[in-house]
Amino acid sequence: MALFVDKAPFTAKAGNGGNGCVSFHREKFVINGGPDGGDGGNGGSVILLADGNMHTLLDFRFRAKYFAPNGEDGKAGRSSGKAGEDLVIKVPVGTLVRGENDQVIADMFEAGQRRVLLHGGRGGWGNAHFATPTRQAPNFAKPGIQTQAFKFTLELQTIADVGLVGFPNVGKSTILSVVTRAQPKIANYHFTTLTPNLGIVRRHGQDFVMADIPGLVEGAADGAGLGHDFLRHVERTRLLIHVLDMAGSEGRDPLEDYEAINLELARYGDLQKRPQIVAANKMDLPDGADNLNRFREKYPDVPVFAVSAATRAGFDALMDAVAAELAKLPPVTPYAQEEFLDDLPDLSGYTVRREGSVYVVEGSAMTRLMNSVNFDDTDSMKWFHQTLRRTGVIDALRKAGAGEGDTVQIEDMQFDFVD
Repeated sequence: MALFVDKAPFTAKAGNGGNGCVSFHREKFVINGGPDGGDGGNGGSVILLADGNMHTLLDFRFRAKYFAPNGEDGKAGRSSGKAGEDLVIKVPVGTLVRGENDQVIADMFEAGQRRVLLHGGRGGWGNAHFATPTRQAPNFAKPGIQTQAFKFTLELQTIADVGLVGFPNVGKSTILSVVTRAQPKIANYHFTTLTPNLGIVRRHGQDFVMADIPGLVEGAADGAGLGHDFLRHVERTRLLIHVLDMAGSEGRDPLEDYEAINLELARYGDLQKRPQIVAANKMDLPDGADNLNRFREKYPDVPVFAVSAATRAGFDALMDAVAAELAKLPPVTPYAQEEFLDDLPDLSGYTVRREGSVYVVEGSAMTRLMNSVNFDDTDSMKWFHQTLRRTGVIDALRKAGAGEGDTVQIEDMQFDFVD
C-alpha cells in the first residue's frame, strides 16, 4: 500500500534566459558584413498540472527540487538560441500551493487545470538588434534574464461534497463501502484510517462525492494525533455526516463523542458552521436504541438517522436527506489566490545618494538590473519601471527627497523621476 502524503515542501526555479550573441558577418569578398549576433532563447517555465489520477504527494518526498532548463545562447548568423522546455509538475486535484509566507499562490481545484508557477527568463538580444544608421557596428549584446529559486509548500485537501467524520472505528469506512463502490481497507482495529477514501454516491439522478475523513481524536485542533492533517481534509466539504457508534461498542458514550468531535471542529476554523447530519451507526447492537433515544432527547433539532453498516439498513433515508440538503448548498469554491511576482530580481544591495541635483542609485544590485534590460524594447522598459516600483527603489528615492521631475541616475542612464 502506497504511503499517503498530503503535505510536502519543494523548491522550483524557472530556466534562465540565454545570452544574446556579439558577432559580425564574415564572408569571402564581403567587407564589413555588419552585426549578425542572434538572440538568446527564453528559459523554460515551471507549470503545475492538476492530475485526476494522483491522490498523494508521495512523489515530492523523493524529489524536492524542480529546475526548468535554461534557454541557449544566441549564435552567429542571426541564429537564435533554443528555448528551454517548460517543466510540467503534476499534482493531485485539490492541491494548494503556498509561498514562504504561507500565502495561497495557486489552488489546483479541477482536473486538467494548468497554472504557470514560475515564468522562464527572457532571452537577451544579440548585437544585430542594436544596429542603427549611426551605430552600424554595435559591439555589445544583452544577457538573458537570470531567474531565482523559490521555496513552496504543497498542501493536499480532499475535494468532496460530503465528509464522514467521527472517532476511529465508528464505521465510516464501512458506510462508504455500503453507499458507494469504494473499497477502503476495513478491519476491526482501534487505529484510524490514514488515507481519505473517496467514493461517488448516485441518488435519484444526482451524483455527489463522499469522503471518509480519517478519524479524529480529542485535541486534534491542537495537533494531537494527526489532527491538523485530518482536519485539513474537512475544509472543502459542503456537508458533514457525523458518524456515531450509537451502541457504544468501544466503551464510549456516543453523546460525549458527539460533543468532543464538534468541539474539535469548532476549534479548527469555522468547521462547526458546516451543515451536519448524524448517522447513528451500529443500531443492530445492544444499547443502540436506548442511546438513540437519549440523543434525540438532548438534541431534538439535530437530524439523526438510525443505520447499520453491518446489515446495510437505514441508508436509503440517510442518502435521501443528504441529497436534499446538498441541493440547497452552494458549490465548493476555490481559495482566494494572491499574485506571485516571480520575475522580480533580487535588489537587496544598493544605496541612494544625492549628487548636486541628481539622485544616484548605485550598487551591485543596480548593475545586475541594468544588464537585464533592453532599453530599445518597450516591454523591457515597462518591466524595468515596474521592477523599480515593486522592489522599493521608487520608495527609497522618495524618502531621499526625490520629487516629480527630478533627475535619477542608475549606472550611465539618467531619467526623470515619476512618482
